[in-house]
Amino acid sequence: MCLAIPMQVVAIDGMNAHCEAKGIARVVSLFLLQHETLQPGDMVMIHVGYAIQKITRDEARTAWALYDEMLAADELMRDAQRA
Repeated sequence: MCLAIPMQVVAIDGMNAHCEAKGIARVVSLFLLQHETLQPGDMVMIHVGYAIQKITRDEARTAWALYDEMLAADELMRDAQRA
């Protein structure tokens, strides 16, 4: 299963972007989005170090809400296994 993480572009340096999400910062490649006009503040989906898609803030919020639900369900399952 592959998973892409929504992150916000903080700064752009050539073909790399400094991105942040939930207190985590990463430098990611913009190589796959050469056709997009990106600027600080834009949201992108990150997969294995590459920005693969420009998305809206609403799409990013929706993705994070889903990921948070998955993490909560996983934690409940782990708690039940420990009991």
